[in-house]
Amino acid sequence: MPTVALPGRASAISDPGEIRLSGWGNYPKASTKLLEPPTPAAARDALLGRSGVVARGAGRAYGDAAIGTQATISSRGLSRMRRFDTATAQLTVEAGVTIADILAAFELRGFFLRVVPGTKFVTVGGAIAADVHGKNHHRDGGFGNIVDSFRLALPGGEIVSCSRSENAALFAATLGGMGLTGMILEATLRLLPIETAWLRQDTRVAGNLDAAIDQLEGNASSTYSVAWIDCLARGAALGRSLVYLAEHATRRDIDRLGPDLAPFPSPRTQLLSVPELFPGWLLNGTSMRVFNELYFRRGAAHQGKQRLVHWDPYFFPLDAISDWNRIYGRRGFVQYQCVIPLERARRVLADILDRVSRRGDASFLAVLKQLGDGGGPMSFPLRGYTLTMDFPVSDTLFAFLDQLDALVVDAGGRLYLAKDARQSRATFESGYPGLAALRDIRQQTGANTRLASHLSARLGI
Repeated sequence: MPTVALPGRASAISDPGEIRLSGWGNYPKASTKLLEPPTPAAARDALLGRSGVVARGAGRAYGDAAIGTQATISSRGLSRMRRFDTATAQLTVEAGVTIADILAAFELRGFFLRVVPGTKFVTVGGAIAADVHGKNHHRDGGFGNIVDSFRLALPGGEIVSCSRSENAALFAATLGGMGLTGMILEATLRLLPIETAWLRQDTRVAGNLDAAIDQLEGNASSTYSVAWIDCLARGAALGRSLVYLAEHATRRDIDRLGPDLAPFPSPRTQLLSVPELFPGWLLNGTSMRVFNELYFRRGAAHQGKQRLVHWDPYFFPLDAISDWNRIYGRRGFVQYQCVIPLERARRVLADILDRVSRRGDASFLAVLKQLGDGGGPMSFPLRGYTLTMDFPVSDTLFAFLDQLDALVVDAGGRLYLAKDARQSRATFESGYPGLAALRDIRQQTGANTRLASHLSARLGI
């Protein structure tokens, strides 16, 4: 069956009733029917009488979590902002509103989102379903912590309100539940009042992994912290990093560090675009080593120099490049994100990085963050460290990732479902002790026989 699969988008095939969908990693691709309801009521109706269905936001889940085994319901038509209370900073939006939409509308008015992931091009519904986390999880928790309530369409057509006091078990199971409890129609969030939209950033150089973890632990009081890791460095430099610490800048910070800056700059535009036919072979061990060396030197030059940085590149560094996922070529890529409990993190992450550096084809942007406790029973975070890396799909990749999985399982860690495209059922079940709570909720609402993604079918959820 001939296909033309665009990254994270639908592509027409011979049967007009079906399309091929992929996640942001362009792997795997699967057939499904795509439904695009224009209103919450139409979205609820789209669920009725269907099975093998799941909701989909902006297509930024990397693997197969947002592809229904039979049908997929897009939330992009649910794009309206409903109301905002300036006194409480509570914002109610439909599920298809993106983080980019919210920041574009409210950053200039002195409000920000308390929790943002690594891209602003995700929907609110998707952010709740994955309980996304940001650079401040060690202090402020995940996206679910800023959600006061949401309205959920159940498979039978009932629409229920969920909060910590109303349908609390369903509320908790939906956080990180990957759309398997129902379809989120709208949500009420709490925004963060800010004096300016700049970040006051400190850059620290860490010569190896131990030094990077020391920096993150020693600066746990910082609101935001993240480490870029050169995952191709070896020997004594294994895990060498640039650690970025940041706080929301005040007016006084602007007076001191950037008196000519406007307090509330506009979002940055996408400056570059990767062509669809980008040759994947250009991203090889040599080119990545050159990139990593240049990136490390450029970042190290800012060590000890407190400076103001625009919020957009600090939180969303790759969003400036349109369709950057094409860099990995037609076969696509897998983003591998694990979390390792605190007490075992140094040893296990060193082992993982050693294996990755010897393999030589990992990503040019590898990230290490400190996490706190998770929110819902299916939330990915646990108290420890999360490492994120990209790998181009190849004939030898999955056997290699199976080896990394074994290290993660043995350490009591787990893999992030929003990034997953290939982990085994055994790996998944060992890492998510809250799975029973999700299964119970699914059985109670009838979702277990009606809602199914390719991810849930693969993992037996």
